[in-house]
Amino acid sequence: MENKITVMGKEMQIREGMTFGMLAKDFQGEFASAILLAKQGNSLKELDYEIKEREDVTFLDLTEEEGMRVYHRGVSFLLVKAVRDILGEEAPVVIEHSLRGNLYCEIRNEAISVTEELLQKLQEKMQEYVAADLPISKKTFRKDKAIEIAKKQGMWDKAELFRFRRASNVNLYELGGLYDYFYGYMPPSAGVLGLFGLVPHEKGFLLRFPDPENPAELLPLQRPEKISHVFMEQMRWSQLMGVSNVAELNNAIVQGRYGELIRINEALHEKKIAEIADQIYQKLDRVRVVLIAGPSSSGKTSFANRLSIQLKALGVKPHKVSLDDYFLNRDDTPLDENGKKNFEVVEALDLPLLNSDLKKIIAGERIELPYYNFVTGKREYNGDFLQLGAGEVLVMEGIHGLNDRLTAEIPAENKFKIFISAITQLNIDDHNRVSTSDSRLLRRMVRDYQFRGRDARLTISTWNEVTQGEEDNIFPFQENADAVFNSATLYELSVLKQYAEPQLFAIDGSMPEYVTAKRLIKFLGYFLANPGLEIPNNSLIKEFIGGSCFKV
Repeated sequence: MENKITVMGKEMQIREGMTFGMLAKDFQGEFASAILLAKQGNSLKELDYEIKEREDVTFLDLTEEEGMRVYHRGVSFLLVKAVRDILGEEAPVVIEHSLRGNLYCEIRNEAISVTEELLQKLQEKMQEYVAADLPISKKTFRKDKAIEIAKKQGMWDKAELFRFRRASNVNLYELGGLYDYFYGYMPPSAGVLGLFGLVPHEKGFLLRFPDPENPAELLPLQRPEKISHVFMEQMRWSQLMGVSNVAELNNAIVQGRYGELIRINEALHEKKIAEIADQIYQKLDRVRVVLIAGPSSSGKTSFANRLSIQLKALGVKPHKVSLDDYFLNRDDTPLDENGKKNFEVVEALDLPLLNSDLKKIIAGERIELPYYNFVTGKREYNGDFLQLGAGEVLVMEGIHGLNDRLTAEIPAENKFKIFISAITQLNIDDHNRVSTSDSRLLRRMVRDYQFRGRDARLTISTWNEVTQGEEDNIFPFQENADAVFNSATLYELSVLKQYAEPQLFAIDGSMPEYVTAKRLIKFLGYFLANPGLEIPNNSLIKEFIGGSCFKV
């Protein structure tokens, strides 16, 4: 029996028993790299799936975000197997975090030195799997059997993860006799994973991936030292607290240690904020402007308030000013390539006015601060005057704070720049990391619904635009920062879960946002929920769930 469906805009005959992979062969020539995944309607399908529905089909390669996720998981599986084949079970590899499109990994065995020679051997072994086009097969096991397999292979982190799983069955993937668990869809075989690289970094190495804009080349290698340092610091904190993955977080809840975890996290935050305030204080003879920048939902407002308190404790008087008040009048806002007003670029701000005001403030002059009326789209003056005295600083928050074009006329010694982001170090398990972007998306979803009247569907629908703006206007300048603050906490996802899940379940399969909602629902399913009653009211997390002592 044959049926017709529309595939990539073309009507195709579908035979009974036909898989998406079989169908993909007819369209591979239209793609810049190997097809990795199918999308039918608003659902993602692995290529081994049999076609049963009659909705339209599109295919994805690594130039699409979901396709790149599949590529990351597939190459990670090759790495896990190569380390196991060359070094054995006693030298497990841990995939820790993403660093500008690459994955930082460590081999947890003090007797093993990560050398160029070792990385070359691992890469050659991975390429052997690619050349042999080893199949990556999904197999379903009862939960107790999956736990047994994980323990037998020495993957105790996965055995603990499965212990908290509510479903009766677990899907494992098999590659050349090795079973592993991956959060999300996988490629059908190793043959589609031909481009990757391994280079030393810190105590481990970076697993490199293709450039989605140029799939035949690896992403340009970037080594952001300050951000990498924060990741490494967070790894040490996680290990000190005994919470490096979701199972350990769940165990902390089960064992009644969750309140202690909250208190340690908050103490570490307070200590870091105090250190940054001390740095500013030590330079107070020159620093007059503190600039705070960070991506969406990083907790900039709460951070600015807590930093101000620490500055006051040192005898410094801060004056908070928002860069938003320096927006051009809406009619003068520059347009993007589609003719829409672009409020994300630095040119959307009145740079001459900002620099003129800052120079006057630094010189000790009295100025009237502007106020941007978002209803009328015009700048106003309402008698808000400012004059800095001795021991006073200006604290300015806005996405362009690290871009030197913003304050080009202000000498560097008069500025102190802070980058803030939620740089999560919690992993699902040793081979599945928690995405920093997903953590921030969940924060924003909860806050939007609680305080801005926006449902999860609307937040998800605009998230790609938000993250693209960050890639253009924030992340390229993060290494310009004088200090970096990591606003992530190890405990927050257990709290955000109870707010986010009802919103996500409201997004049904007919909606384009369903793909993301389904992925986040599965992700949150790993966590035990906790109401977080012991979170203090000055915590950055209160900015998102409510109850903050600050005006946020």
